[in-house]
Amino acid sequence: MKPKRLRADVLAGLTTSFALLPECIAFALVAHLNPLMGLYGAFIICTLTALFGGRPGMVSGAAGSMAVVIVALVVQHGVQYLLAAVLLGGLIMLAFGLLRLGKLVRMVPHPVMLGFVNGLAIVIALAQLEHFKSGEAWLSGAPLYMMIGLVVLTMAIVYLMPRLTRAVPPALVAILGVGLAVYLLGLPTRTLGDMAHIAGGLPGFALPDIPWSLDTLRIIVPYAILMAVVGLLETLLTLNLTDEITESRGYPDRECVALGAANMVSGVFGGMGGCAMIGQTVINLSSGGRGRLSGAVAGGMILLFVLFLSPLIERIPLAALVGVMFVVSQQTFAWASLRVLNKVPLNDVLVIIAVTVITVFTDLAIAVLCGIIIAALNFAWQQARELYADSHVEADGSKLYLLHGTLFFASTTPFLNQFDPANDPSMVTVDCRHLSFVDYSAIAALKTLRERYTKAGKQLRVLHLSERCKKLLKRANEHHD
Repeated sequence: MKPKRLRADVLAGLTTSFALLPECIAFALVAHLNPLMGLYGAFIICTLTALFGGRPGMVSGAAGSMAVVIVALVVQHGVQYLLAAVLLGGLIMLAFGLLRLGKLVRMVPHPVMLGFVNGLAIVIALAQLEHFKSGEAWLSGAPLYMMIGLVVLTMAIVYLMPRLTRAVPPALVAILGVGLAVYLLGLPTRTLGDMAHIAGGLPGFALPDIPWSLDTLRIIVPYAILMAVVGLLETLLTLNLTDEITESRGYPDRECVALGAANMVSGVFGGMGGCAMIGQTVINLSSGGRGRLSGAVAGGMILLFVLFLSPLIERIPLAALVGVMFVVSQQTFAWASLRVLNKVPLNDVLVIIAVTVITVFTDLAIAVLCGIIIAALNFAWQQARELYADSHVEADGSKLYLLHGTLFFASTTPFLNQFDPANDPSMVTVDCRHLSFVDYSAIAALKTLRERYTKAGKQLRVLHLSERCKKLLKRANEHHD
């Protein structure tokens, strides 16, 4: 590796590690866990996916989407059940990758992708507002003005720094610069140490302390599946986004295998579950991190913070980290999607808005699922409308129908409406050379059409059926001319 590339990856990894810290601590607290569980999870998952995953430059860790999923399990059954669920969730992710199902991400339409990115950008920004509270009350007076001032200063450094030099990541300069200023000037503001104390030892190996029984399995399976679905979705969509930003191609199946294995390791070493983190990935990429080293450095630094550097790290002002995450939110949001709203079809606009809103108010998995369903229904509707028939009477008095389009569940009614069994001549030919048969509904429609002509005492001939259609007919035990 070239020294310049090496340096860029190390600095990007260092910057990303600072951005990982408050997120992983906050998400652990959301899930009612010891903050160290979030940090151990971030160290293990970030390092392993960086070294062995299918997308260099992408950053994974103890993600918020996973934390929201597991709160109920932790509250009702405790931490050991969570670790077992992380272990099982990792196994499901691993199986997903080994079965080469990563390509299913191609089923996610671009408007859903835009909605996902925009929704997460808003979620990242809204999550920072929690730092403007003290307990349940909003900050006011001098503490509020200090917080806002430091956030604005941090954001200004991040935006202006690239004009002076690109030798070091602007986010790193902002965090260290504001942190140094607060320490030297003795400014009264909340620091990372006010969120949690992060000093600790090395994570130790231990299998989850639970009864290994069917009852336990019944408790953890739903959570493990949900964690796996959310984790895989967020990871594969972030991988797509990373591909776009870096103009290179990642390997989804390899990433799923690495993520699954990393979650299993995290589960047996007392860490939270995790997946790709879009905010931290954007920080890494915008800081110049493109290789595996950047993610490995970010993960390794998290462990160093816990083992040796906690007294220094706990002095970092929260305002500096909040400022950086606000910039990340702004950079993550797909502003171009707003400019194309009046240029793309209305149904695509609805998908973008729906996925964005559902991501903000519920969770990512539901949002993406809803987006795919809306897009699929719209596609089916459009395809159904495009089915039509040209017809004319032949020299021998018979009638020929030449069909165009796709025959499937949504287009069976328009298909049957093309014909007039009552008034057609005694001999009717249907030419299917330009007609695609897709599903069993298409076969059923053909059967219905034949029955209608038979009932009218007329003969129906079907020509030029595709091989696919013949197979469908054979499978459905239908006879054809």
